[in-house]
Amino acid sequence: MTKKILFVSPYPKDKAPSQRLKYEQYYHIFNESGFQVFENSFMSLQLWAILYKKGFFFKKTVLTLAGYIRRYMLLFKVKNYDIIYVHLWGTPFGTTLYERVLRKLSNKLVYDIDDMIFLKDTNEANKISKLIKGKSKSIYLIKAAHHVITCTQKLDDFVKQYNPKTTNISSTVDTGQRYKAKEKYDLNDEIVLGWSGSYTTSKYLYLLSDVFKSLAEKLSFKLIVLGDPTFRIDSVHVEAIHWSEELEIETLKKFDIGLYPLPDEPWVYGKSGLKAIQYMALGIPTIATGIGANFNIINDGDNGFLIPPGAYDLWEDRILKLLNDSPLRSSIGRAGRKSIEEKYSLEQNKNKYLDVFRSLTST
Repeated sequence: MTKKILFVSPYPKDKAPSQRLKYEQYYHIFNESGFQVFENSFMSLQLWAILYKKGFFFKKTVLTLAGYIRRYMLLFKVKNYDIIYVHLWGTPFGTTLYERVLRKLSNKLVYDIDDMIFLKDTNEANKISKLIKGKSKSIYLIKAAHHVITCTQKLDDFVKQYNPKTTNISSTVDTGQRYKAKEKYDLNDEIVLGWSGSYTTSKYLYLLSDVFKSLAEKLSFKLIVLGDPTFRIDSVHVEAIHWSEELEIETLKKFDIGLYPLPDEPWVYGKSGLKAIQYMALGIPTIATGIGANFNIINDGDNGFLIPPGAYDLWEDRILKLLNDSPLRSSIGRAGRKSIEEKYSLEQNKNKYLDVFRSLTST
């Protein structure tokens, strides 16, 4: 008999990386494996479009209230599903009341936690994002869930303090259909350094501002920034692009080198290394900060380069090293692709989800 799973997500489908490159891309696999997938998004497409923009307070308020109405109406249907799969939270503000009612009504509840959301990191450009990352909700759901899905070892270790039933599943990519490896490593007339992220994470790319300025004095290059169209650095040729699913792969494929800088701070230790995984899946030579999950993804000098936190002089050195050595770009890029196929593909990780679901619905 087909089992029903309701995915209770904060964001619309195919928009947020924490959903899109974790469980959403497995929906067709779940459906083919004896489970029927349903979904409920708190945010509408209209709210998502303005969430990280300054202003729009009245519109954000109205659309948030609409989200609350949808969520409370959902409580009347919860019993119809075998598993309720909650990503991040049930409702964004206030106490754990909604989450407690949801848990009481659920046959089985799986909680998916992405990043160290309980640390309340926030986007300074939009204070509303601070409010939707409450600590109490995530801690309650960790304790109350029948099973918790994490995405890094650091996060998994934290969760185990409250709930021993966890499974660590990293962000993954579809190496079979969507992420095809590049075949050529010749440089174009204008070298392309690239970064992909969002409004909330582009602050990390500014850590390399002096590196880019120094490089601009030595060579002609373009910095493509996918996900924050407002990104600018004086004296550096920046092409900042708004993220869209249609443009994502096409844009990433333009990168000669993929960049993933991070600071050494607690919030970062919960990150799954998604940017590195995406770059490397496409065969793009990748340079990343040596921190957290990046140590599991990149073997320095083999399938990418790791730079110690704060060692910004080494970023320029590794960038120039790759740009000046075509065989090195090729070997690093191909080794990166191979490692993603072996460890971070849908095929290699699908059974981790299915094992959790089957264990919860077998009785």
